[in-house]
Amino acid sequence: MNSTIKDVARKANVSIATVSRILNNKTGFSEKTKIKVLRAIEELGYQPNALARGLINKNTQTIGVLIPTVSNMFSYEILSGIEKHANDLGYSVIVCNTADDGERTINYLQVLSEKRVDGIIIVSEFIREEYYKILTDMNVPVVLVSSISFQFPIPYAKVDDRHAAFSATDYLIKKGHTKIAMIAGNTSDPIAGLPRIEGYRAAHHSHGLPVNDDFIIDCRTFTHTAGMEAMEEILQKKLDVTAIFASSDELAAGAMSVAYRKGIKIPDQLSIIGYDNTKLAEMLIPSLTTVAQPLYDMGIVAATMLFEMKETGEVTQTQSRIMNHCIVERETVRSLL
Repeated sequence: MNSTIKDVARKANVSIATVSRILNNKTGFSEKTKIKVLRAIEELGYQPNALARGLINKNTQTIGVLIPTVSNMFSYEILSGIEKHANDLGYSVIVCNTADDGERTINYLQVLSEKRVDGIIIVSEFIREEYYKILTDMNVPVVLVSSISFQFPIPYAKVDDRHAAFSATDYLIKKGHTKIAMIAGNTSDPIAGLPRIEGYRAAHHSHGLPVNDDFIIDCRTFTHTAGMEAMEEILQKKLDVTAIFASSDELAAGAMSVAYRKGIKIPDQLSIIGYDNTKLAEMLIPSLTTVAQPLYDMGIVAATMLFEMKETGEVTQTQSRIMNHCIVERETVRSLL
């Protein structure tokens, strides 16, 4: 049976309040008393409950991370950055896989509230009004990663998706491609879907090229399966394209797998550029040229922002960060010039 704070107090012949003060680095006890209590803790193998300590000092040394899926490389990179910074500061991370489900997200927020976490980081989630109400009631720092809320004043760390998509399309055009399909995210997604489509369109306009709406393939997700389905659609429609801009590396990988099965050589017959620069981009054959988001650094920056807010006590006031993106050239884009 696990020892309790009462057991420690009894063994050291002090009050529970004295044990609590020693555990929480307070004053009001002698060095002799401290040694007795620490010896009792060691002999009993007592491990103070983090939540119980948090009720006393209002600090549970934990943060919550809400993320739509933990099974892809995009999420892994961001989460690794968050955990690295949090762990360096002595904090634990509670990861909540929301599966992009509103009810599940609300349930997780309520659980995190009950656990009295010291802050919350939300990755790639659209912030609904009901989420924001719970977050406001919790009164803890909140930071978004790879997301933005136009409705609510929540700081964020992300790239400029419109600009990054512009860069990808502009790169293809400067390689001589004028017939470019886009495997896009959900067009109703205001965070990553629409801005990337806008960037694709803007690049065409900047070069005086028309935009063929048939060349924009709408996907409900950014997954490998969605990329396969989109590539099948491009082939079924017999779209006359020389290049594809895919809104994620997983979408690009799905398109490449279909191309391989159909005997379409990349990049000799079709060029493809992805988005994210996850480890997957390096692992593909041929390796994928892609727009790099600094995913690990985004996690680090988001966690840094969160703890800065916690330190200052300003739960909504910190400077949002737009992170730099770049094109990582590999083997999937051929120059037509």
